Amino acid sequence: MRIFKGKFDIDFMGKRTITMVLSGILLVIATGSLVVKGLNLGIDFTGGTLIEVGYPEPAELGVVRTALSNAGFELAQAQHFGTSRDVLIRIAPREGRGSAQLSEDVLAALRIQDASVEMRRVEFVGPQVGEELTEQGALAMIYALIGILIYIIIRFQWRFAPGAVAALVHDVLIIVGFFSLFQVDFDLTVVAALLAVIGYSLNDTIVVFDRIRENFRRMRKRTSLEIMNASINQTLARTLMTSITTLLVLGSLFVFGGEVIHGFSLALIIGVVVGTYSSIYVASTATLALGVTKADLMPAKQEEEGQGGSSV
Repeated sequence: MRIFKGKFDIDFMGKRTITMVLSGILLVIATGSLVVKGLNLGIDFTGGTLIEVGYPEPAELGVVRTALSNAGFELAQAQHFGTSRDVLIRIAPREGRGSAQLSEDVLAALRIQDASVEMRRVEFVGPQVGEELTEQGALAMIYALIGILIYIIIRFQWRFAPGAVAALVHDVLIIVGFFSLFQVDFDLTVVAALLAVIGYSLNDTIVVFDRIRENFRRMRKRTSLEIMNASINQTLARTLMTSITTLLVLGSLFVFGGEVIHGFSLALIIGVVVGTYSSIYVASTATLALGVTKADLMPAKQEEEGQGGSSV
């Protein structure tokens, strides 16, 4: 890496073969994990019972989980909700036992260790609702990608569109693959984070594409590869500053925001890192591979005023 007068001079496109192999390996791992292990779907998708209980003093989640496990709820999920005195418990649906019965059994199990625990609320999410949410979440991302494809074609040129969409699919697959590989809870907050990542990554890609289009019109004696490198280097400082400041905020959310938004903040953290990478090495590499040239982006020549007209 070289820096001249505060400006970067990095041969990004010269390393595109290595990064393509890296992206391919990550996508294979992500896809393989999705096929073999699947996603650890939350109650929003699977259906079940959500129970919120309150303690007069801060509750230890380890003690709560032990009490639930001893009562036969080994797969129940417990996490703090709002404060350390409030605990949110998620239980998968059980045949022959309604949400009212399950909540009574859970409360009885918890009162064995602490009689002062109080029931705050009980909510039931039916399996049918879970299926509808799954379908709607998938459709939301598909519609977003189609809209982005049309937008890029209209704003730039068709050779830019496949790269932009490939970068977004790349980002989403890696995030979902990470959640599958490590079996992190996948709920509606993660779906919201995925849609936010699509917007963030697209914005980063648009900034790079705007500079590429501008440089194709200015640097007429440079090759496509040189223009790509110059454009990425010119936007690198802005990209790094945006990514770092965003990651600082997301890191604070992950550490101090509580378990309720862990999945949301984790998906965004991965998305910001991968989205920054894909804007450079996926979107730009794909556009270069499709053979974009200065002729594709040069404005059509206008006839000079009065040309071909009769003199008066």
